[in-house]
Amino acid sequence: MPVTAGTAQARPGPPRGLALLAAAHGGPALAVTAVTGLLAFRGGLHPLDAAAVTAAVFTGQLTIGWGNDLLDLARDRAVGRTDKPLAVGTLPAGWVARALVVAALASLVLSALAGWRSALVNVVLATGAGHAYNAGLKATPWSWVPYTCGFGMLPSVVTLAASPPHWAPWWMTAAGAALGVGAHLLNVLPDLADDEATGVRGLPHRIGERPSRALAAVLLTAASALAVTGPAGSPPAWAWAALALVTGLAVLTWSGRGRAPFRAAVTIALLDVVLLTVA
Repeated sequence: MPVTAGTAQARPGPPRGLALLAAAHGGPALAVTAVTGLLAFRGGLHPLDAAAVTAAVFTGQLTIGWGNDLLDLARDRAVGRTDKPLAVGTLPAGWVARALVVAALASLVLSALAGWRSALVNVVLATGAGHAYNAGLKATPWSWVPYTCGFGMLPSVVTLAASPPHWAPWWMTAAGAALGVGAHLLNVLPDLADDEATGVRGLPHRIGERPSRALAAVLLTAASALAVTGPAGSPPAWAWAALALVTGLAVLTWSGRGRAPFRAAVTIALLDVVLLTVA
């Protein structure tokens, strides 16, 4: 029996643990966590501080994903989202709500262990930005702002947990912000029609699919350029080669057809992550 608006037919699904991870948007959550861990490792944090800040970001990301699926439950059912465990009834909403509360408490405790400066930036500007997006900004022309804030502040969540605490370099903050907005544009593209049908009209919906893809390419290329040229000293040859590859992929994003432009843009985003963490 198909899922219809306002109802969900319970059906066998994956184990509840995997369903919870799926409802938390596990892929993006783990990706952000991996970037945090690499930044902490490269930043020379004490192992305990690195573990605390990485776990704090991870649990915060879980709350964002679960909050998103809880708030979007009616919308997801209305458009028949079969990839959402809550929407298809394989995961009770009560489980997700309880998991969200536990993760939120864990994130607060872990953030505090990383130091009050890092905790404040993580809770208010990183995790908080994600919840602001879920709560309504995603349906406005300002849908890009939480991504600018959340990704831009992520490097400082790490550096403020260091000894002595300090803000991340400007170029790293700017690269993170550009990467975040580019990721936002790419992430929304597959769901433009479903979002429009349920009244969600963020920046990508308002400017359209092709301009969104082009803007994502520009921002992701800018993030790459900042990651290569921002650090002190002369960039190594491999970094210039990576930037040349990014430029070629950006051209493909502008001029390609079919799925190639989207795949090229995603590849640029992955290269940006590598460049940012290595830098």
